[in-house]
Amino acid sequence: MHRQLAEDYRTLGLRENAAFDEVKAAYRRLARRYHPDVNPGDRNAEDRFICITQAYQRLVSTLPVRPAPRPSTQPPITVTTPPTVEVLVNPDLSSEEHTLKQRAYRQLQTLFQTQRFPRAIALVDGLAQRLPQDTEVRQWRAITYQRWGRHLIRHGQYEKARHSLKKALRIDPHNKALWQEINRDFQRIEHLVWQQSPAVAP
Repeated sequence: MHRQLAEDYRTLGLRENAAFDEVKAAYRRLARRYHPDVNPGDRNAEDRFICITQAYQRLVSTLPVRPAPRPSTQPPITVTTPPTVEVLVNPDLSSEEHTLKQRAYRQLQTLFQTQRFPRAIALVDGLAQRLPQDTEVRQWRAITYQRWGRHLIRHGQYEKARHSLKKALRIDPHNKALWQEINRDFQRIEHLVWQQSPAVAP
């Protein structure tokens, strides 16, 4: 295991036992460089991106869990970007459950970046079963279904997209920002369907 971690540090261009912030900064720098969106069609860049992501995941799983910032009375709900890197501390969770939650979040980020949405859905559905009362997990789950819906829209699978978007609303029905985003998604579907429908003869 030590040999693997030493290799992971080298993959990220770091010395062994680099601090959490150094690991995070190195990963972000390399991820921006090799991300598939930046290098469309470049298989070498894609393989490199997967390699550095796996190295990052292994390293952060061995580093101490840092305390998350104290939540405000009304924490912001993000639907257009992934949740923040820090995971809120839920006092109702055990330390083991909090660690599970953090690891799941890191996996979710990677799945979003690589657009592996079915696996992301499987991850958040399983996490919701383990932590059914966690507000953050519910938000992540709704966001994941919304992103899957948008992915389906881009690929012309409108009925499946509608189903996924409706499920996102059922999961987090009181999230006003989510409602606004998904309303725009539904409008986009209707516009695309109208564009593709054959013209009616006069």
